[in-house]
Amino acid sequence: MSVADKGNAYLEQVVAQQAVLEDDLKARRGAPPPGVAAPARQPSPLARRDRAPGGTAAERLTPGPVDVRITGFWRWKNVLVPPNAFVVHTRRGRDKPLHIGLGVSFRFNPAIDSFLVVPGATQTILINAYCICQELQGVLVQGYVQWIIQDFGTAYRKLDFGDSEDPMRLVNLQLREQAEAAIKDKVATMGVHDVLSDKQPIIEELTARLRAVAEGADNSDQGLGLRIVTVQIKEAVVSSSRLWENLQKPYRAVQSQIARLAELQAEEAIAQREMATERLKETQRLEYERELAELRARNEAWQFDTEAAERLRRTQRSHDDTRAVAELETETTLHALRMERDRHAEEAETGRLRIEREQELERLALGGELEQARSRAQSGHEQALLDLERERMRADIANQQTPASLQATLIGSLPEIMAKLPKPAELRTVSINGGNQTTVSGLLAELATVVGALRSAVDTDRTNP
Repeated sequence: MSVADKGNAYLEQVVAQQAVLEDDLKARRGAPPPGVAAPARQPSPLARRDRAPGGTAAERLTPGPVDVRITGFWRWKNVLVPPNAFVVHTRRGRDKPLHIGLGVSFRFNPAIDSFLVVPGATQTILINAYCICQELQGVLVQGYVQWIIQDFGTAYRKLDFGDSEDPMRLVNLQLREQAEAAIKDKVATMGVHDVLSDKQPIIEELTARLRAVAEGADNSDQGLGLRIVTVQIKEAVVSSSRLWENLQKPYRAVQSQIARLAELQAEEAIAQREMATERLKETQRLEYERELAELRARNEAWQFDTEAAERLRRTQRSHDDTRAVAELETETTLHALRMERDRHAEEAETGRLRIEREQELERLALGGELEQARSRAQSGHEQALLDLERERMRADIANQQTPASLQATLIGSLPEIMAKLPKPAELRTVSINGGNQTTVSGLLAELATVVGALRSAVDTDRTNP
């Protein structure tokens, strides 16, 4: 916290907090007895502390009174305790409690009994410690402590749980004051940078002191019957805004320097990149113009070469056409001559083949005729042989026939013979001697004479038609 020009604000804050603490440490008891007017409700010490400089409404997170139900009437009552609350039940004339523990319900006689109920849930204490560090600068350290009742038999004898509205209020105040004192003692030996950068030494110191008070050193019976669950430091804030700015200036300057250097490097890189890009663009433009000029020159050279080649091709084509026409005419003439020669050769070959075919046909015809003649001759020879054999057989048969049978046969053949004979132009008479009629030889001689006469007549008719 910074020191103002017209007063010590930090001193005023400490004095105000001290007054609030004195009011908070005064035990608040139950309501006034019947018949006594209740005084006007004054703001509670916690409310006054909330209105003190630096106080906030979220500094204490304690549960309300325990919901204990009492049933029955007069001396026969029952006390029903929730399962998450500690209770101690004492009776007049007894040195030790009748009932003690977590969630213990019991019978209650209002005339001779008394009991105390305390919440058994974990308690959380928020801490805002305004400290002076080694450099005599104000530092606000914020943290929280969580604790729970471990041994209620020890805790109810050593701690004050008599506040009817909040039984844990005084215990939380006492533990918070001890925690703030421990934090202030530890921060007083540390520098601002150490407090802001490493809070572990503060946590270790605060945990050790609170455990020594709440649990006792080396598990002895000097503790309060409590157990510290956890201790955490949320943050540490420098009270002076000017100091806070000054502390941030080196880092900000370094970061600004780094940022400026980065900007300069970026600008330099961008400038180099732009120059490289411009140089690349100019180089590409010059290269493009050079390539374009070379392309134009190549195009013109190609066009000139193309025109010259075209003229040469046309001249060559004209000579080639003339030579081709001459060669074509020569080839045509030679082809005609070759065709004529081939035609003559083909005609000669055809004539030769025709002559050979005719000769072959003649040969085949002669061969066929010879074969036919041979066949006819063979057939005639065989027929002659057959005729001779038939005539021989006939002659044998005729020789074996009797004259009477021969005569009958001849007589039977006469009509046929006469039918075949031509009509005679003249009548000739042949006389057959009757002296030889009795023999076959004589008869045959006469028949031969008759046949000879008939043949001569026929020949005469042929010669004189």
